Amino acid sequence: MDQALFQYVLRLGDDGLILGQRLSEWTGHAPSVEVDLSLANMALDLIGQATHFLHYAGQIEGQGRDGDALAFRRDVMDFGNCVLVEQPNGDFAQTMARQFLFSTWQKMLLERLIGSKDELIASVAAKSVKEVTYHQELSEEWVVRLGDGTAESHRRMAAGLDWMWRFIPELFEMDSVGEEMLARGIGADPASFRADYDRKLLAVLDQATLEAPKDQRPILGGRRGHHSEHLGHLLCAMQFLPRTYPDAKW
Repeated sequence: MDQALFQYVLRLGDDGLILGQRLSEWTGHAPSVEVDLSLANMALDLIGQATHFLHYAGQIEGQGRDGDALAFRRDVMDFGNCVLVEQPNGDFAQTMARQFLFSTWQKMLLERLIGSKDELIASVAAKSVKEVTYHQELSEEWVVRLGDGTAESHRRMAAGLDWMWRFIPELFEMDSVGEEMLARGIGADPASFRADYDRKLLAVLDQATLEAPKDQRPILGGRRGHHSEHLGHLLCAMQFLPRTYPDAKW
């Protein structure tokens, strides 16, 4: 088995799967019908991306596990998503802060993965970047609307960004898996777009009349299976049915 490729593809899938699950929690609870539908569609986009990547990871592994098995039959420490996407929704402002920070990064990553030497990664990236562009634009719009809105919406957006800010450094962390994928022309180096990412964030925060939160102690480890307590609670809900009825056919 190509262990490095397996882990890299798994991480790409886990990011989309976990954030998609988080966004789906808003269904029926969003501030308006229009927003409810937007969040549901974003969740479907991300879970669709995850399905492609997780099925591919199963093929690489070669042990008979498909995307469903990887999604519903792994334990918390086997997930390789970044810690940012597992953070709780909080209020609507916190959800949009999380989405903006992640989607801005994901869009830049996918733009580079379109040139991957791995045909499946390249094809999924080419399709997904169109979807993620919408995610980024929508969340950016809400950051500006809430930040430059009322005193209460400004306070909530500032608080949401402050909660999520500590998870940014992990998005740009490189380990042996990432370095091998980069050397083989399969992966992308996040460091190559860190400056563009920072400029984008600051430009949007300026529009939103918000200040960037002060740097905090970075939270790392999600790629290596070291997660916050929030992921375990999320998986309890997400995996309940398949684990309770393991032989069920849908």
